[in-house]
Amino acid sequence: MGIFLDIHQFACLNDNYGYLVHEPGSGETAAIDTPDAERYLAEADKRGWSITQVWNTHWHPDHAGGNLRLKEATGCRILGPSGEAAKIPGLDQPLKGGDVAVLGEAVASVIDVPGHTLGHIAFHFAGQSAAFVGDAVFALGCGRVFEGTMDMMWQSLKRVKALPAKTQLYCAHEYTASNARFAVTIEPENKALKDYVAWIDKQRSNGLPTVPALLERELATNPFLRADLPAMQLAMGFPGNASATFGEIRGRKDRF
Repeated sequence: MGIFLDIHQFACLNDNYGYLVHEPGSGETAAIDTPDAERYLAEADKRGWSITQVWNTHWHPDHAGGNLRLKEATGCRILGPSGEAAKIPGLDQPLKGGDVAVLGEAVASVIDVPGHTLGHIAFHFAGQSAAFVGDAVFALGCGRVFEGTMDMMWQSLKRVKALPAKTQLYCAHEYTASNARFAVTIEPENKALKDYVAWIDKQRSNGLPTVPALLERELATNPFLRADLPAMQLAMGFPGNASATFGEIRGRKDRF
């Protein structure tokens, strides 16, 4: 039997999600990214949890901007991408793909997912079927390629695609409704996508989140994860070339 983790998700800033991951055996709690330090402190306090660690996925201010405030308030250790060590405030433990992050009795594998930023990492708790993917992947979307190349981002998405299908992807933003509007322009006849869009509309009309996203469903509907399909490559004009197909889809989304 795997280690039980209590994952608390909450909205913060305009469209970010905050995450607190609590390991009851040790009492340790990790803040996954720090978009709003005061909100994290308040959410932890409501649950009687003490934040002992911060795990950053990348350096952007809506992910690492609250680091120093949380460290000041709690004395927590800060873990983050070694490739962005100079940009992660208060970093104590640099991490790269293949490393592990330890929270009490729970262990997460670190996955390199550069592209959105050059050092972006994700955290995968295999026993919990949970992956914290920051801005690398969204429900029906992926992060803009700000610092890397299209091929780099595609290789990162392939690492996410290789996780077990039942993995829940804890994305950092509620972008799903707008992503859905774009996705149907790429695959208008995708039945699984149509069903997903209907569910998304219902969730959002009721003020409910669409995150986490089940990887199995994303593999069937998320155009960015489907660039290796021959039909998708043909439709995008790059038969036999997954990386170029991904780049075409990403470019279309950027202009959408």
